Amino acid sequence: MVSSERLASSSRPPQVATKQYGVTKPISMAGPTGADIQRSLELEKFLTDAGVYESKEEADKREEVLRRLGEIVKDWVKRVTRIRGYSDQMVEDANAVIFTFGSFRLGVHVPGADIDTLCIGPSYVNREEDFFFILHDFLADMDEVTELQPVPDAHVPVMKFKFEGISIDLLYASVSQLVVAEDLDISDMSLLYNVDEQTVHSLNGCRVADQILKLVPNVEHFRTTLICLKFWAKRRGVYSNVTGFLGGVNWALLVAQVCQLYPNAVPSMLVTQFFRLYTQWHWPNPVMLCEIEEDELGFSVWDPRGRTHHMPIITPAYPCVNSSYNVSASTLRVMMEQFQYGNKICEDIDLNKSRWTTLFVPYLFFESYRNYLQVDIVAANVNDLRAWKGWVESRLRQLTLMIEQDTFGKLQCHPYPHEYVDTTKQCAHCAFFVGLQRKQGEIVQEGQQFDIRGTIDEFRQCINMYTFRKPGMKIQVSHVQRRQIPSYVFPDGYG
Repeated sequence: MVSSERLASSSRPPQVATKQYGVTKPISMAGPTGADIQRSLELEKFLTDAGVYESKEEADKREEVLRRLGEIVKDWVKRVTRIRGYSDQMVEDANAVIFTFGSFRLGVHVPGADIDTLCIGPSYVNREEDFFFILHDFLADMDEVTELQPVPDAHVPVMKFKFEGISIDLLYASVSQLVVAEDLDISDMSLLYNVDEQTVHSLNGCRVADQILKLVPNVEHFRTTLICLKFWAKRRGVYSNVTGFLGGVNWALLVAQVCQLYPNAVPSMLVTQFFRLYTQWHWPNPVMLCEIEEDELGFSVWDPRGRTHHMPIITPAYPCVNSSYNVSASTLRVMMEQFQYGNKICEDIDLNKSRWTTLFVPYLFFESYRNYLQVDIVAANVNDLRAWKGWVESRLRQLTLMIEQDTFGKLQCHPYPHEYVDTTKQCAHCAFFVGLQRKQGEIVQEGQQFDIRGTIDEFRQCINMYTFRKPGMKIQVSHVQRRQIPSYVFPDGYG
């Protein structure tokens, strides 16, 4: 559902930005023509019809879930305070607060998306026992909570669950305060004193989102453009941080930079300039929304010297880091091809030779290669599969890196960030696919083939070292040609 105000705002004369928002001066201060405003209205209508905006009912339900979650963590912290033997006054004062980050905090979440949340608690309430055991058990006993999955060994430890059907990713940060104020200022640098790196990462999700919104000239135009490009990235198979493409914060930073460089542009212009800019971008030159901030706190910040990152996209809150370290040579190549596709379509739209619908045509992955790797993931039940699949998916990037390394870059991989399920299997199952092709320009001798069996065996051994592995958890990696792609991949009967 799109509100009439949103459509109307696209046709109002835009406010003219005069100050410089980014590291460099704007490329153009030009505002929209009548044709640009019309194209923006058409883009808004397309996005509305595509169902990317949530209804008021779902928005209200999310707010209610967040309110309930806030009550739950307050009760939990009071309980821990009592267990620790603190005074009745201390128990009464004990507090925890919930912040959101990611797409929800940026105002660009789609219907059904999870809510990234951060709980901030006092110094004596820890992550290892209090969060992952006491709060976990607290949640496990609640009827509203389903699919509860703690992931304590993640880069940023997280508890995943559904609350009344709404997906929640909950992080925890213990700050150096005995009592957490209800109106805690997340941007206050003192929160980073005497905390570990995982806590800094947890806090910075919120701090980065807030900084992004401060560093763009027009928040509404930024939001519409980002919603559009995230939808495009999902359609074209390049939306997935874990697989080595870009996730929500990466797309937000790329879009924010375009907004800084074209401060008076409306969304249709920003989408066009996005593709124009990034087809010409000289990676690994970094994308930065502001200068890197040094501080005495001693956390390592991104340094361009001696780094091997392929596509650095730097976060704007201290400590500034490269948010896209998962990108490989292969996934960058795939993304650049997709940027060129987007650029060509947008040029045609500007010339009235094409329409917005063409930009969002799904990428036909299974028509793009002759050879694929099929990664089958099996477990005894749905709950085991959820944990096992999460582990395997987080390591798929390693498979593509190992193959490229072992073939000296001559065999290129295209991991596809979409899971497929064979519902005819009795056990819980899903599969991922990786497209394979020779590097263009390679001179190939007749009948020459790549033998990657050793690489795959090594990958399987790494996967099977999963700490929480249970009976029935299995993985199989097999080479399939296009004509051998299983039918469950094509539910509509094409392929």
